[in-house]
Amino acid sequence: MRLLFKQRFFSWLDSYDIYHEDGSVAFTVRGRLALGHAFEIYDGTGQPVGAVKQAWLAFLPRFELYIGDECVGEMRKQFAFFRQSYLLDYKSWSVEGDFLAWDYAIYDASGALVATAQKQLLNWTDTYVIDVTHSEDALAALMVVLAIDAEKCSDN
Repeated sequence: MRLLFKQRFFSWLDSYDIYHEDGSVAFTVRGRLALGHAFEIYDGTGQPVGAVKQAWLAFLPRFELYIGDECVGEMRKQFAFFRQSYLLDYKSWSVEGDFLAWDYAIYDASGALVATAQKQLLNWTDTYVIDVTHSEDALAALMVVLAIDAEKCSDN
């Protein structure tokens, strides 16, 4: 399953759509004002399905992942040389990225690929292509990419 999204300028307090490859809306993301980054995620019919909230009292960036109203996990940036690395306590996933932090792969506990995310270069706004191995992991993969993008935005 492939998801595509392009953020608009100043989208942290705005909303934008995440599309299926056929152009239909898969999710809508709405940024909201909070301490740190916070996003609410809605399915294609407008029903709330999840959220990503940055924990602002942390040494390294940390994000809480919600499916519905339940906190299902946390993503923490790990210190690593020459690459980006994140630890997820959601299903024991891990995230590895290249040195420039443009491409990421999400792996499950056994090392199997869950999803990849590529940031498209030479665009005015952040544009991502997310390829998910199993469609039931699409929401969680999207939440991971949103958290990484928010963390990268905070670095700059």
